[in-house]
Amino acid sequence: MNLQDLSPSPGSRRKSKRLGMGVGSGQGKTAGKGHKGQKARAGRSVSPHFEGGQMPLSRRIPKRGFSNFRHATNYQIVNIGDLGDRFDDGAVITLEELHSKRLISSLNLPVKILGEGDLTRKLTVMANAFSSSAKNKIETAGGKAEVI
Repeated sequence: MNLQDLSPSPGSRRKSKRLGMGVGSGQGKTAGKGHKGQKARAGRSVSPHFEGGQMPLSRRIPKRGFSNFRHATNYQIVNIGDLGDRFDDGAVITLEELHSKRLISSLNLPVKILGEGDLTRKLTVMANAFSSSAKNKIETAGGKAEVI
């Protein structure tokens, strides 16, 4: 097969609708835009939230309350089961180690260790936060959970 032999599968490509090509074409005269009005004019049409000059719904409803979204700490999550699979017994696990094993994507964001999975190896884990179940599993296996 060569590059010139490639073609789209039958029925996947259709010709574009030719608007305004005479009354007999079916899309002539007003070209499917109806008669006059804001949407019939050339250029940009009306935006979705525009309500004809009436105060839009997004501005009418009251803005109350507090959102913690801007101030929330977003942790990178690592499960205990992943640590047990990728590290040897007695290993000291730092953020750099987690990054090199591709368990976290960034060294700049905080890391939280969660208790999903089982841990049988004795590991020293250094992270920004631990869930209570993760801390219990690490200490039960004989390791240490250190908060950075």
